[in-house]
Amino acid sequence: MKDKILRKFFLGFIQIHILHHAKKEPFYGSWMIKELKDHGYDMSPGTLYPLLHNMESTNLLKKEEKNVDGKIRKYYQITTQGIEILEEATKKAYELFKEIKD
Repeated sequence: MKDKILRKFFLGFIQIHILHHAKKEPFYGSWMIKELKDHGYDMSPGTLYPLLHNMESTNLLKKEEKNVDGKIRKYYQITTQGIEILEEATKKAYELFKEIKD
């Protein structure tokens, strides 16, 4: 039960993290899995890719396919709407952090 509740909370943090990196530069899924792991989130491809597809379908991310060494790699980057959402989420997260940090 505890894991399920934490997972719901962390999903929002993960989406903000994804948008943050997508704003910096396009990324591909396996890179994001490693990046999230470096921050303590253990994500499998079976969890990350549906999340990326959902973020794409809600116009937060856009996908571009590139041929890299003969393989098609999907790169994700932020959309204009994604930038707006990231900015608002960042403000709210910062306000919350200031309130709960002590």
